[in-house]
Amino acid sequence: MFYVYVLYSLSCSRFYVGMTDRPTDRLLEHNAGKTPSTKAYIPWKMVHQEVFSTRIEARTREKYLKTAAGRKWRKQNIRPRGATE
Repeated sequence: MFYVYVLYSLSCSRFYVGMTDRPTDRLLEHNAGKTPSTKAYIPWKMVHQEVFSTRIEARTREKYLKTAAGRKWRKQNIRPRGATE
């Protein structure tokens, strides 16, 4: 199984979209500062997760969520507590 996830930075009100086959471990890595692109915005909270049977399906969805249309979808469908976006 592969997962596409959306994280929300509790310190900077930012979103991050990623893909993994181990979502719990990946969140711990983000919050431990092991990912350069998210290190400055710790702590992160997982606010959305989708499951796919293949890596290709997950990668396609991840790429979509990073487009302008995907950001619009996130804004309409994902409302983390405390978000100002």
